[in-house]
Amino acid sequence: MSRALSTPQRDAAQAIGWYPGHMAAAMRRLADDMRVIDAVLEIADARVPLTGTNPALARVAGSRPHLLVLSRAQLADQALTKAWLAFYAARHVQAVAVDAKSGAGVAHLRAALQTLTGDGKPARAIVLGIPNAGKSTAINALAGRNVARTEDRAGVTRARQWFRVGSLEIMDTAGVLPPKIDDAEHQWKLALVGALPRARFDPEDVVARFCRWYAQTHDEGATKRAVPDLATFTQSRGFMRRGTIPDVHNAAWAYLRDWGDGKLGPMTLESPAALEATS
Repeated sequence: MSRALSTPQRDAAQAIGWYPGHMAAAMRRLADDMRVIDAVLEIADARVPLTGTNPALARVAGSRPHLLVLSRAQLADQALTKAWLAFYAARHVQAVAVDAKSGAGVAHLRAALQTLTGDGKPARAIVLGIPNAGKSTAINALAGRNVARTEDRAGVTRARQWFRVGSLEIMDTAGVLPPKIDDAEHQWKLALVGALPRARFDPEDVVARFCRWYAQTHDEGATKRAVPDLATFTQSRGFMRRGTIPDVHNAAWAYLRDWGDGKLGPMTLESPAALEATS
């Protein structure tokens, strides 16, 4: 099994290259697909609004009307989601936050999409994003029924598919990552939100990096949630081998599942304030 992330003690990272054939083919087709497209829906996980986008997709979309959809809003920090929406609005980027599974924000999404394409007029839109961003779930929410296949793992959608939603035709596309991801921070964040397949990272490393980030970015005190480190989690959940040896590896996978399901609380890994401070 490939272990592409570096150990927690090292800041440098070996580049992850997960760019299978279906991603390369999807990128080659996009230029042709765009010839019949009127509007673009870019889906990004609300927990990683920055890392969860692929700039190459925005470049292919060009100047077409563009709507950024922050998915899984129920799993993100609400205050930071509002801050990100204000950040985009200040830069004249139309964005909405959606919890597609419960339906929260879907009416706002439909209204924004109608404004983007022309209310009631026949139009074609394309849905773009990285793997496991919630593209198919957003399409199902717009359609009001399950028309697109969804799973909580990367790489499920591999071929483009068309769906009709009212007067709108929507093309679902395969999630596409950059060919190389050489930033260690981007790597662990993408692994945490399920954008990378399990064979491409070490779960113990990802959890360690997340815990270090959490300790550095959250002040001590009453407002800080009790987020366990991996050793505490392993012990509290009873992950043991041969009775006495901590099974840290399988505990790390369970930790990632709990985080992804929101059991550690709503959380956003990036803030516009931090982005502005470094720009």
